[in-house]
Amino acid sequence: MKRILIINGPNLNLLGNREDDIYGKDSLDKIKSDCEKKGKEKNVEIIFFQSNNEGEIIEKIHEVNDKYDGLVINPAAFTHTSIAILDSLRANSKPKIEIHLSNIYAREEYRKKSITSEGVDGLICGFGGNSYLLGIEAICNLIYK
Repeated sequence: MKRILIINGPNLNLLGNREDDIYGKDSLDKIKSDCEKKGKEKNVEIIFFQSNNEGEIIEKIHEVNDKYDGLVINPAAFTHTSIAILDSLRANSKPKIEIHLSNIYAREEYRKKSITSEGVDGLICGFGGNSYLLGIEAICNLIYK
């Protein structure tokens, strides 16, 4: 069975308790459950990881080449600031999709630039929790290509 790692960046552990008008009402646990269900439908194992620590996220990305068949990442605020996460994504040879709950291009000016997207195969944003499910669909298409 193929394995997909889904990495969630800072403050995503607060979903359901912050800015519902931007991020929706679903908790990260609900999104995880939906992703695991989608994984069963696609016959892939979903491994979910969340950290508020940039270094932990980078270490997890480093594991992808050896342990996983693909990566879906929501770098959250690190999207706009982390060259270190970009570098780790570029060092990874497995398929990678970046996702966001909100449409980053319809938000504040400083959120409209995704540094990390330069290191992935594609970007999905603006569909709330469905961005994760679309990310799983996209990564499966790349893995089974």
